[in-house]
Formats: sequence, C-alpha cells, structure tokens
Amino acid sequence: MPGTRPTAVSNLTLVDAIWDALAGFYGDFTSAAADEGLTSSQAKTLTVLRRGPASMRSLATTLHCDASNVTGIIDRLEARALVRREPSPTDRRVKNVVLTDEGTRTVETVRTGMLATHTALDSLPDADRVALHDLLERLFPAPGHGPGTSA
Repeated sequence: MPGTRPTAVSNLTLVDAIWDALAGFYGDFTSAAADEGLTSSQAKTLTVLRRGPASMRSLATTLHCDASNVTGIIDRLEARALVRREPSPTDRRVKNVVLTDEGTRTVETVRTGMLATHTALDSLPDADRVALHDLLERLFPAPGHGPGTSA
C-alpha cells in the first residue's frame, strides 16, 4: 500500500540503504575535495587529522591503506603546507602528522562545500537529526567508544 511503512526491514535492505547513502555522501565529499584541488584520499586524511595529530602508522590503519601510500599522501599535503610532520612527544622515533592552519581551513572548506549533503541534512526536522545522530553513533561507534569499552 502506498504510504505504508514496513514494520520490519531486513539487514540486506538496510545494507542497501546504507550503501546508497554512503555512495551519495562519498560522491559529494569527492566533488568538494576536487574543488579544493585534493584527491579523496588527501581530503580523508585531512578529515582524520581534524581530530588531532596522528602517527603515520595510525593513519594507515584508519585509512585502511598501506603505509607507503600514506607517505605519498602526506608528502603531497606537506608540499601544499596543509600538514606538517613533527616528532611524537612520547616517542621521538615516531613522526606525528599535524594539520597546519591552512590545512584546517581547507578541510573545513571541503566539509562546508558538500552541498548535497548539507541540503539533505537541512531538510530533516530536529527530532530526526537527533535520531540519525544517535543511530549512527550506535551503528558505527568511534574507535574506543564501542560496546565493551569504558569511553
């Protein structure tokens, strides 16, 4: 019946809906990154670094790529003065990658440039925005914030 909401949805249907949503989000992100002269991998790296400095190894883990690939990404971002490498305060053998002020401005420009995503989110009533936020946090908790952690 048109307009009737299902009382149950299968995992496969949910996976399809998540896939479609992420494809739209990723396309919007990639387009906004390109507007700033960045590849999606470079923009993802800047997005990760918004949360704070990260070692090259942790970036490789977070980005699900080989350490040598991260080195190339960071080299290109460093050449544009968007990031800098600095010794870890806890282990001088480790180099952390840190956003520069220009890197911070650039990643924020990418994020605000995701017009399709912002338009879609702006269309949600406050209660739906809160519910979406809560569901996303439950489904995809940040590292260290999932079930069985004390964070």
